[in-house]
Amino acid sequence: MEIYSLSGPSGTGKSTAALSFAHDHDIAGIIDDGLFIVNGKKIAGISAKFEKSSLRAVKRAIFSDDDHLKEVQDAIKNEQLDKLLLLGTSDRMTHKIAQRLAFGEIQHYYHIEDLKSTGEMKLAKFIRKTEGKHIMPIPVIEVEQNLVKRIIQRGFEIFSQKRVKIGETTIVQPDFHQATGHVDKETFVRAIQEACEMEEIVHKVLKVQFELLPVPTTSISIALQGPIHLNRALQLKELQQKVFQAFDQAFELELKTINLTIISVHYG
Repeated sequence: MEIYSLSGPSGTGKSTAALSFAHDHDIAGIIDDGLFIVNGKKIAGISAKFEKSSLRAVKRAIFSDDDHLKEVQDAIKNEQLDKLLLLGTSDRMTHKIAQRLAFGEIQHYYHIEDLKSTGEMKLAKFIRKTEGKHIMPIPVIEVEQNLVKRIIQRGFEIFSQKRVKIGETTIVQPDFHQATGHVDKETFVRAIQEACEMEEIVHKVLKVQFELLPVPTTSISIALQGPIHLNRALQLKELQQKVFQAFDQAFELELKTINLTIISVHYG
């Protein structure tokens, strides 16, 4: 069996990326946080996301429990897969999982930064940090019924580049993860407005619209400070960059798009 590894820090979006990665590489089986998943459906195992502590979650994810290990090993044998994808926070972790499963050495190592942009990873980490939301690469119906109370909501439907549905995710909130608190939209809007108001070319910020998902975007309507100079386009580009930098510094998030609309020019 050909073994693949996909690793990256916690909260950077590995579980979401795993479905697309597996589809692109014709991999039917995924090992993620103690679960054995085939074609988007749970086959065996117990998710580490429902352990009571982070230490127990790590032990679950690396199959420290012999009964859990045997259940997943037997299920993998029954499926007779050609390829298997292991997810972990590091190459060392996926190597340890491969050793415990005893299905051969890892032939292919990939990392989350190979698949996702820095902006996408920052967004995933922000949501994990502020709201404690974790992603499971299986539908809600595949989650154990006694754990339904911990399900926050259905996740996202995952599509291939040809817009064919290849799976869906579930958003959960583990007991061991303590969120730092939801950030309301007004906090983002205020930060964007303040960044604009610091620039000399802005007379007044008239309106700011902001959306966090699916990617952070903002539309800003402003009144410019006259008179108009030939280098105004360059100054507007610099304004966008200043807003981008200020937002990233404040929230560790990257604005995907910054749309500027000039409503008027103020003289005097």
